[in-house]
Amino acid sequence: MASLLPGAGKGLALVRKDDGLVPLLGDAVLANVNQRMEVLRKKFGDRFAEMGLNDFVRSKQETPQTVNLLVLRSVDIDSHLENNPETTLGLLHDTLKRIRVAVHKLAKAGFHDVVIATDHGFFLNAQAQPGDVCVKPAGTWLMVHDRCLLGDGAADSHSFVISAEKLGVRGDFNQVAGPRSMAPYKSGLLYFHGGASLQELVVPVLTIRIEPAGAPVLEQATVHISYKNGATRTTTRLPVIEVLLEGDIFSQAADFEILLEAQDKKGNVVGEAKAGGLVNQATGTLTLKPGERVQVTLKMQMDFEGKFTVKALNPTTLAVYCSLALETDYTV
Repeated sequence: MASLLPGAGKGLALVRKDDGLVPLLGDAVLANVNQRMEVLRKKFGDRFAEMGLNDFVRSKQETPQTVNLLVLRSVDIDSHLENNPETTLGLLHDTLKRIRVAVHKLAKAGFHDVVIATDHGFFLNAQAQPGDVCVKPAGTWLMVHDRCLLGDGAADSHSFVISAEKLGVRGDFNQVAGPRSMAPYKSGLLYFHGGASLQELVVPVLTIRIEPAGAPVLEQATVHISYKNGATRTTTRLPVIEVLLEGDIFSQAADFEILLEAQDKKGNVVGEAKAGGLVNQATGTLTLKPGERVQVTLKMQMDFEGKFTVKALNPTTLAVYCSLALETDYTV
């Protein structure tokens, strides 16, 4: 994460501390998020502000007019996949949904440029088998992110060893080592990063230029959702929801985007519109014109049972257009 800071390309170094490594930028220790944000705060003063992505999405407060650099942070994707990659992969879409809402709020707040970046890629090995692990090469090494070793040693048939100087990595070590295969140095991992694969190394950066608002779009419409002519219990994990969009004669040519979700009583997403057909595979939304009536399949989470609410949402503000209370009634 420290590598994303201004000047990190030329000044970031890793130094040994106790049994690990600590990043340094000049004389500043960057061991935690507060220290990283302090670098920006010292550089930009009251022109800088920062907060968590989720806090920004939920916040009703306006960004101070002095701020022209606002940093929004999220570690949800990384933490979810590190803790339980098999069952939380779907939560990636939830973070992407919040990023979209944040961009919409930034536009309203008067920002003109948005940069979406991450500090690393990752590899998801759903086919991992027992024994899929790489043996460390001989030498003195510190392990970083399960697929990278820093220190001194010799290459072997399992691991490559490259001079740290050649890789542009500065610190209290001479060499960098990593697995030649797609296995980590620790067993039992489905999600990992830090190695030399394209999935881990190639990090995309998305820049968005927010232009002044153009022609007005349809923002108000009446959405109706129903299930099996008024039924309140679902007997399948793929219930089909009917969606009807009503508009007036002035909005017949406009498109209207809807995000359909099933949420439990705590607001956790337990079902989403099944991708394909009318449902955009990238955004999970469906686009309708006023007067259209369609059927959308919800894909419920396999481990969820109980009461839930189907909500038709505005994908850019998460405002609720309408909702439908249902309950599972699966046959065992």
